Amino acid sequence: MRRRRARDGTSVRLLSDSRKYYMIEEKETMAVMEKDMTKGSPFRLILAFTIPLIIGNVFQQLYNMVDAIIVGRTVGVNALAAVGMSGSIVFLILGFLNGLTTGFTVLTSRTFGAGNMDGMKKSVYSSSVLAVVVTVILTVVSVAGLKGLLRLMNTPDEIFQDAYQYLFVVFLGIWTQVLYNLLASFLRALGNSRIPLYFLILAAVLNIFLDLFFILVMKMGTRGAAVATVISQGVSGILCLVYIVKKVPLLHMKKEHRVLEKNSVRFQIKVGIPMGLQFSITALGIMILQSALNGFGARAVAGFTASTKVMQLINQAMISIGVTMATYSSQNIGAGRFERIRKGARVSTGMSAVYAVLVTVILHFFGKYMVRMFIDSGQTDVLGYCEMYFSIIAPFMLILGSIFIYRNILQGMGFGFVPMMAGAAELAARTAAAFTARHFGSFEGICWADPLAWVAAAAPLVITYLWRMKKLEREAYERE
Repeated sequence: MRRRRARDGTSVRLLSDSRKYYMIEEKETMAVMEKDMTKGSPFRLILAFTIPLIIGNVFQQLYNMVDAIIVGRTVGVNALAAVGMSGSIVFLILGFLNGLTTGFTVLTSRTFGAGNMDGMKKSVYSSSVLAVVVTVILTVVSVAGLKGLLRLMNTPDEIFQDAYQYLFVVFLGIWTQVLYNLLASFLRALGNSRIPLYFLILAAVLNIFLDLFFILVMKMGTRGAAVATVISQGVSGILCLVYIVKKVPLLHMKKEHRVLEKNSVRFQIKVGIPMGLQFSITALGIMILQSALNGFGARAVAGFTASTKVMQLINQAMISIGVTMATYSSQNIGAGRFERIRKGARVSTGMSAVYAVLVTVILHFFGKYMVRMFIDSGQTDVLGYCEMYFSIIAPFMLILGSIFIYRNILQGMGFGFVPMMAGAAELAARTAAAFTARHFGSFEGICWADPLAWVAAAAPLVITYLWRMKKLEREAYERE
């Protein structure tokens, strides 16, 4: 057995011959570990871990989709536009928090993969403390600045009040999103992607009934949709907490684990903040695009909203493959198995490519029918906006899939700066397209903003991954 020190300052113990986990608490660990990603077939591991994530992410999308469907068909097109344009603002705040909490748990996955259970528990404690602090700050800031932000985005008068009511409730319930995402990330860091799925499905079903109650019975409009979402998300977070307390002793901390170690906190902030900012930078680009889109009127906003809702649902498979690769790369870099990261990247890229081709065909031929979940078939002008959007973005799905994969691999390995800068390149491309489209009054130009942003983000991610892997493998060879 040999010992080395990881970049995050934690002690990593490896068995030099077999490279298996060095189990400090073997019985306790194996009771909860669903996926040991440092050994076995990468294809089978990635597929088995991804499938529950796909199902879970699809159900998570049902939160906003159900809101949009019920609001659009019962309250009206303006209310649908209000919920739709609110999505970019929600992504700005909640995307940052979700990226942040995911980044915090990279250390959890890495120490677990290395067999350092004490370090893993300390990382859980520090992640929790950091998440609470950030959640309180962002809740206060987002609620206080909401009206100003809506005005800055040129929100049309006819949807302003509906958008404000929806966002006000969502921002008051930020803590429910953080609770679920943080606890689910802890479980996934240990290779358990099934339990968060079960609770998410339950919450999604609950959200449907609560939407119908608050919107149709209580007549609360967009505010009712937001209340339903917050309550449902809170239930899923509380269920995760109860499960961990009852069934996952590996995550139970003793007094000696409740400390904020400088090296661990520094690593978590170093990885978490860039991951959070990467989401926020992407959201900022979407907000700028939304601001330009608002100038085309409520019906164009409604058409774009319906199209992006369909896209969000379809994209979940590629997003899930990316999330899987974050855990996969993090565990394997903790165990010092760099060659498996490269194999996993090839496998996941192939899976994403096959899916991208399928999605391209579906969007091109059937996208116009899928948006009818949100709008009446008689609203031909709105449907026309949807058809144009799908015809433009469909050929670029393969590039989008590569973004999810290589961004998550780099983040799982602890390299957060380049993914953040790739987000900045995405922002620049989307902003340029949005302002150009607004200047010429071209809705088609608005539709081109996403593909241009994807191309700008994918290039630096793939190049950096290849460079980093060569460097890590060379360093490993020199140490032997």
